[in-house]
Amino acid sequence: MLKQNLQLKLSQKLSPQQIQLMKLIQLPTQAFEQRLKEEMVENPALETGKEDDYDMDDFGSDTYDEYDDYDGDRIEADDINIDEYLSDDEIPNYKLQANNYSDDDEERTMPFAAPVSFHQNLIDQLNTFILSENEREIAEFLVGSIDDMGYIRRSVPDIVDDMAFTQGIYTDEKTVENILHIIHQLEPAGVGARDLQECLLLQLKHKTPTPSIELAIDILENQFDAFTKKHYDKLLQKYDIKQDELRKAVDEIEKLNPKPGGSYDNSLKAVEHVVPDFTIKIVDGELELTLNGRNAPELHISKDYQEMLQSYKDSRDKSSQQKDAVQFIKQKLDSAKWFIDAIKQRQETLYVTMNAIMHYQEEYFLDGDEAKLKPMILKDIADLVGLDISTVSRVANSKYVETPYGTKLIKDFFSEAMKNDQGEDVSTIEIKKILQTVIEEEDKRKPLPDDKLAEILKDKGYPIARRTIAKYREQLDIPVARMRKRI
Repeated sequence: MLKQNLQLKLSQKLSPQQIQLMKLIQLPTQAFEQRLKEEMVENPALETGKEDDYDMDDFGSDTYDEYDDYDGDRIEADDINIDEYLSDDEIPNYKLQANNYSDDDEERTMPFAAPVSFHQNLIDQLNTFILSENEREIAEFLVGSIDDMGYIRRSVPDIVDDMAFTQGIYTDEKTVENILHIIHQLEPAGVGARDLQECLLLQLKHKTPTPSIELAIDILENQFDAFTKKHYDKLLQKYDIKQDELRKAVDEIEKLNPKPGGSYDNSLKAVEHVVPDFTIKIVDGELELTLNGRNAPELHISKDYQEMLQSYKDSRDKSSQQKDAVQFIKQKLDSAKWFIDAIKQRQETLYVTMNAIMHYQEEYFLDGDEAKLKPMILKDIADLVGLDISTVSRVANSKYVETPYGTKLIKDFFSEAMKNDQGEDVSTIEIKKILQTVIEEEDKRKPLPDDKLAEILKDKGYPIARRTIAKYREQLDIPVARMRKRI
């Protein structure tokens, strides 16, 4: 049975251009520069430089509407208003600029380091040992099994089977164990360990024996569980020693590196420099905001493409090839015009949003005291600038601002509000700062549990539940009281 009904549906759809604009807004400075380079490669109608006669108003206010042409019927070349794409300036200013360098100028180049990888360094160390061909193959396989932290996370039987199936190397567990002892002699100490306990023991055994080190080795070999749980009273009773002796042994263990391979790799990684997207300065007691100039490139429409259109306009007999070329040129020029307009909108959106954040947190930016950061959520800034919350989130995400107190991640200025005992809204950042200070000042021999921390903050005027204290403590990467205990 057929039925007919009327249904009213309201839907909202983002155009491809709006989606691209949102993606541009989200990009930090370095990623934006990379995106700009990609667009320059893809669109030859877009050029960098300065051209005074370029005006976005010349292209009309319906820039986005022009893209509807590509989804519908083909526009004939004769219907294109070529004058709209042409400029009267024969030689734009950007082509008159020059960078002059003297032949006497010293050419300075920055040398690049060619570091040896962690695993290659271990292989090179094996060359100092006298090994048979079969032993070397096993040793190199074991080195290849070491992860970036310096551990071999597999059992010896599994390694024996893997070598037989994948490498055709047939051996036994005893031989692998013997080669593993050689791996354990390599630097950094502790490399090739199969677990944390073995890693720490290997490092201690590399040191010159002392009473403290010998005690530390005994603790790790026979009382590892008690040590990790910090049951110091049990250790004092077990070894019948004084607190000072145990403290020295524990200090020896705490000086060890639980990730011997990690420290090596980190030293070889390229240093990533944070490029601030904004700069805030204090000038005569007033805040001054500037947008990084790398976010405001000088782009213009290619003069060569405009000349192609002029040649088409002046020609009497227009061939089909010329008409196809005009279609292509129009598409590239429209795309270039939209990209320039999108960058302009990106600059405006970034500036007005950061300007609102700066004035909202004016007390902090003038003083630098994190306790003066006001509670601020995305909606607060969105209401001030008249933008969508998602747009403000894109601006704050992965972007940095250079302040008189260091370069800060913008999203760190946002925080929820909580009531103090006076009924005033305070930032959770302020509460975390106070919590961190209380924990730093506690007696490490008797660290404060979460319920006691809640009482202390309540006395300071911040009535917070114990579970909230636990949540903030985890966010600050602070362990529980038992793990903060020292002797």
